[in-house]
Amino acid sequence: MQMKWKNWAHVTKLDPDRRLSPKEVVEVATSGTDALMLSGTLNVTKENLGDLLKQVSAYGLPLVVEPAGPEAVIFDGVDLVFVPSVLNSTDVRWIVGKHREWVQNQQVHWEKVVAEAYIVLNPDSSVGKVTRAICNLGPEEVSAYTRVADHYFHFPIVYIEYSGMYGDPAVVKAASEAVGQSVLYYGGGIDTPERAGEMARYADTIVVGNAVYEKGIEVLKATVRAVQ
Repeated sequence: MQMKWKNWAHVTKLDPDRRLSPKEVVEVATSGTDALMLSGTLNVTKENLGDLLKQVSAYGLPLVVEPAGPEAVIFDGVDLVFVPSVLNSTDVRWIVGKHREWVQNQQVHWEKVVAEAYIVLNPDSSVGKVTRAICNLGPEEVSAYTRVADHYFHFPIVYIEYSGMYGDPAVVKAASEAVGQSVLYYGGGIDTPERAGEMARYADTIVVGNAVYEKGIEVLKATVRAVQ
């Protein structure tokens, strides 16, 4: 599974703090998306994460947990754990401090861990506020962060995160031109096939999350068709 994730074009992000009906879970799992990412910023616990995992584990899709903090890391029943470091945070805990706490207090299954360099660009998002990210970055600054993440720190994933709003394609294009070996992820505001196709021109993998809850499963399926 560690190798196949590099070929994913479409990932669906499900929030443990939000609910889907059993019918909706089936539709998400059979939408054609390449993988399910279980991830949220607020009110994520091992309990609600475990509940969501039980809902989605029967469908054979790759399952990724992306923890918001050490308290939400689980390894049992998941294929991979994507661990973010927010490079443009002003609080070092979100770059490396939470990670030290996690490694110190939990047995880590390193073969499942994939590190993500997050660049958070929506100041009104929960992740932007919690991590105190500097979000007013232009293409040149995002390009520089991308090069640092890829060529200096060798992060496997660089993740351009607009979380709740549709981002600037010029920014994502700049990141795509700067990236070398890292896989470029984009997430934020993809709620139409047109937006999915636009960002997929630059990002290797697009992530669709809020649209599942706010626009419905048919919109999710349309975004899948747009990139695959």
